Amino acid sequence: MDENTLVIILVEPQLGQNIGAVARAMLNFGLTDLRLVRPRDGWPNPEAIPLSAGAEKILENAQVCPSTLAAISDLNRIFATSSRIPDMIKSIYAPNPALQRLASTAQQGEKVGVLFGGERCGLCNEDISLCEALIKIPSKPDFPSLNLAHAVALIAYEWFVHASSYPTQIFRTGRTCLATREDLGNLFSHLEEELDRTGFLRHQKKRANMIRNIRNIFQRARLTEQEVRTLRGIIRSLTGESQDMKKTGVM
Repeated sequence: MDENTLVIILVEPQLGQNIGAVARAMLNFGLTDLRLVRPRDGWPNPEAIPLSAGAEKILENAQVCPSTLAAISDLNRIFATSSRIPDMIKSIYAPNPALQRLASTAQQGEKVGVLFGGERCGLCNEDISLCEALIKIPSKPDFPSLNLAHAVALIAYEWFVHASSYPTQIFRTGRTCLATREDLGNLFSHLEEELDRTGFLRHQKKRANMIRNIRNIFQRARLTEQEVRTLRGIIRSLTGESQDMKKTGVM
């Protein structure tokens, strides 16, 4: 397997120097696909070039995205890095087993990536909810936050180690393929629209947490494109049935 298959996504990175150092770490371990979500100081940033130390091509080809969802929309499997544990149901891995899983997945032709938060406060819960699982780098409990480039280097190293290993598990999808984040995003929008219409999400104070919990259920399921189409068909069917029952006065 070509090791150049892991996508690195930086969400709201602040310092150009750190982005340059990230590019250097990526190239050290054979990675070239860098995506930036709303970099604080805009892009391109000349301050990134000196610390890239020869990895300027990665900076030149970096994709700038307006949102996290846009940055991951073509990927099948996403893990997030965080030094804190959010109050939501997520699998949490150390870097070694996490990248072993991602490398095994990539060997089967799936597109994978790792999400990193900005230097000031890391990833928000909304971004974490878009990911399947968390990677927590072991560190001193009272000083857990790593420099952004250091964190990327640790993840890129683990990827490089596992990139040529044989898969320990095969996820067969038959004639379909795994849903992309765009497919799942469309499913979430469809479902949430109907839940709003029926009043299920009527409690505004609880609405954000309810939506995150619903999304996490589907994120853990690793749905295929066909399964997403089936679920959307079920939603349409239930919506039509509900409307028919209202018209006949049953409800």
